[in-house]
Order: sequence, then C-alpha cells, then structure tokens
Amino acid sequence: MENYNFYAPTRVLFGQGQLANLHTLPMPGKKAMIVTSNGQSTIKNGSLAATKKELEAAGCEYALFNKVSANPLKETVEEGAQFARGNGCDFVVALGGGSVMDAAKNMAMLAPQPTDNLWDYVFTANGGKKAPENPLLPWIAITTSAGTGSEVDAAGVITNTRTNEKIGVGGFPGMFAVYAIVDPDLMRTVPPEYTAYQGFDALFHSLEGYISNKHNPMSDMVQRAAIENIGRYLPRAVADGNDMEARTAVAFANTMSGYSMVVSACTSEHSMEHAMSVYHTALPHGAGLIMISVEYFRYWIGRHVCDERFVDMAKFLGKTDASRPEDFITALQDLQKACGVDNLKMSDYGIEKSEALTLAKNARETMGVLFMCDPADMPEEDCAGIYERAWR
Repeated sequence: MENYNFYAPTRVLFGQGQLANLHTLPMPGKKAMIVTSNGQSTIKNGSLAATKKELEAAGCEYALFNKVSANPLKETVEEGAQFARGNGCDFVVALGGGSVMDAAKNMAMLAPQPTDNLWDYVFTANGGKKAPENPLLPWIAITTSAGTGSEVDAAGVITNTRTNEKIGVGGFPGMFAVYAIVDPDLMRTVPPEYTAYQGFDALFHSLEGYISNKHNPMSDMVQRAAIENIGRYLPRAVADGNDMEARTAVAFANTMSGYSMVVSACTSEHSMEHAMSVYHTALPHGAGLIMISVEYFRYWIGRHVCDERFVDMAKFLGKTDASRPEDFITALQDLQKACGVDNLKMSDYGIEKSEALTLAKNARETMGVLFMCDPADMPEEDCAGIYERAWR
C-alpha cells in the first residue's frame, strides 16, 4: 500500500520539563476535570501538584476524578462523564499512563451526550453503533508512562465485564487531544517491570503495524524510528529509571508508535491479548503481549507472507547482519532477555492452556477488525494454536 491518510492534529510538547510550559498554552476551557488513576503515583511523584499549579497559572479551576484502574472499565468512564457534568467541567486533563488517557478521552466524548451508556457509541454486536450527537469536550494528555501512544490517537481501550469485551472505543472526530505533554521527567519513577511492559507495548504497536496490510511510507517511517529507539534504549531505561537519555528515547518511540496507529494499524496480536486480559484482569497488557509475541510472529514467519519485512525489523532491533526472517525472532528474544521479561508465564495469571479456543473466539468476535489488518487470513484454529504454543 502506498496511499495513506494522516490526520494528527494534537500539538505535542516533547522533552524534559515540558509540563512547566502547560500554563503558557491557550486553555480550551475554564474548568478542568483532572483524571488520574486510583493509585498514588501522581501524588508521590509530584505530577498532580505540578498540574494543578499549571492550571492555576493559566487561570483555570479544576476538579479531581481519581478512579481509573489499570484496565479501565465501562462503568468508570460513565461515572467520570457524570462527574464532569455535575462539576461543570468544560474540558478534561488526563494525567497518567495509557489507561488514564484511554478513559479520559472517552469521558470527554461521553459527558456532553444525552445518554450515560458508553456502549451506545460502540460498533460491536453489543453496541448501539451511534455517533456522538453533541460536540465533545476538549481534552489534554499529560502522559506519565511510555507504552500506548494514547496521547496522539483518537480511541481508547475500555473493558465491559458484562459482555467480556475489551475493545477500542471512540475514534470519532474531536477525540484527538488538543495538547499532549510528553515529559520524560514524569516517567522517572515507573518501576522497572512496568517500564519493560509499557515499552514492549509500544514496540508491538510498531512491529504489528510494519507487517500489517495497512503499512505505507509514512507508517514505515514512524515505525522504524520507534523500533530502533526501543531496541537501543529500553534495556537501559529498565536498568536505570534515572537514565534520562534512555527515558527520553523510549518516550519518543512511544509517541511514534501512537502515530503508527493513526496512519496504519495494529494486527491481531493486540486482539489476542485483549481476550487474555478481559478474562484475567490482573494481567498487564504489555506482559500479555510479551507472552504470546514469539509464537505470534513465528506463525507469520512460517507463512512467508512478508519475509523481507521481518528481516528489516531484525535490523531495526540491532541485528545488523540479519538475512533471514528467523533472525527477527532471535532479536526479539534477545531484547526480552535484556529487559528481564523472557520468562513470563500465562499460568502465573491463572490462564489455562484449555482456554485457547475460547480466547481465540473472543479475540475475533470483539476485535475482529484487527484481524482484517493481518498480512494474511488467520483461521480461528491457527489463532488458538498460537495461544497453545505460547502457554507456559
């Protein structure tokens, strides 16, 4: 594919200390709903106090909604939308990682609508398949982790426990952030294991995009930048959270992987992990992706549908002498070992090998759209086989 349609209207302030420049920007409203997680990290690392200070300097009031979980729930988004209405908030500030940003952008979409049911705006068999009736609230992304690229895309992954769906919600006009603050100083305190999980999530956005049938010259460019920077710097960021050269490079790679999703697409690997963590909610998204990744990409190498692209990706990861698609698997395994995540087990999170077909069916039924972006068709039994071979 050579054609592409790239629309990414978010103004990005990237680099150390950029949060301190938020007050210099024209604010999109008078009262913000600050959305954070249900943990204490933004309090401990000072980013919440700094964000409040910036809003005050910009002449804005604010109210705090601090209930977002690691896998944000439909009910939480709906509660946040009600909170915004009840407190007269006319814009949203997401302060946190990918889960917070995913939830916040959907709160900003839902708050002005005439319904409290987020699933009215979901395009699955269980959704209402509606477009928003009223203009959306603007929102600002302040990312405190490097994993999802959610600061520059227009959809967010939300879990509906009643229907066992963990899917991308949104993508409507107006759901891009007005501003994104990507300040690596805010990422210093992310623990090593989560630095690794998040970094691999960003990596897989670009690896999947590079082999997808949606790839194009623009996506190739941002994906290569992301893969190279993660391959070179993620082990350093995991080893030393205060290595700001490494933190900055991984943060840049993360935002590039966000653009990858804007201009191309992820593939079925992401659908497959969502099926895992919708049934096993304690499983971190990035960890689940790591668990299935080697067998997932080995499957496509065995199909010989894009051999040259796997050679490219091996070289991007630093294996400069790569000449065969299989060299990519070596490079991927070497990176996982360097980051200390090569021994993750599905069984440690309660996943049984016998669940393989159930997971495959869920992945296709809830996020089948990403299977359509695969480099070739993947039958359901092949999908189940990847889970079975990856299971430990």
